[in-house]
Amino acid sequence: MGKQYAGIDGRLQEWIEAQHVFFVATAPLSAEGHINVSPRGLRDTFRFVDEHTLAWLDLTGSGAETIAHLRENGRIVVMFCGFEGPPKIVRLHGRGHVVTPEDSGWTENVAPFGDAHPGVRAVIVVEVSRVSDSCGYAVPTMTFEAERDVLDRSNAHKGEAKLVSYRAEKNAASIDGLPALEPVSVHETVVSHP
Repeated sequence: MGKQYAGIDGRLQEWIEAQHVFFVATAPLSAEGHINVSPRGLRDTFRFVDEHTLAWLDLTGSGAETIAHLRENGRIVVMFCGFEGPPKIVRLHGRGHVVTPEDSGWTENVAPFGDAHPGVRAVIVVEVSRVSDSCGYAVPTMTFEAERDVLDRSNAHKGEAKLVSYRAEKNAASIDGLPALEPVSVHETVVSHP
């Protein structure tokens, strides 16, 4: 049977941090808009701020649905599945916001992640209002093999100037036309990690 928690306690944090992938779901306000579910990986891109707040690095990719939906309405659910060990699913519902290099607060939000990944375009911060788990009895067991470095290699190969152009072309709006990332010039995108 599923259970609700007052927050993300130490035991739950430990279980979540042991997972290799999580899923993020968001939706626009429009009934005609597209719901989005995105898988996320790369273990050192996710962290807990406290028992009600989490954050992850948002790396440059082909879409920006999560960013657009959060900018419009903030609604989000983050889901973790136990593919190894006992069956378990954990859902974290809350309100998210986007912090980009142009925003005040960028430095303190990005600093805990270090600078291991090229192409960082934002930090997603989620204030969690509901924490629950469920059985996961139908989730298959799978063994983790390795992290993929394809996105990091692709973003490093592009370099900052091409990443700026790529984001302007691919990440300015959602598939429904909601604003996502504001176009910026190359000199504005120098991402520094203290």
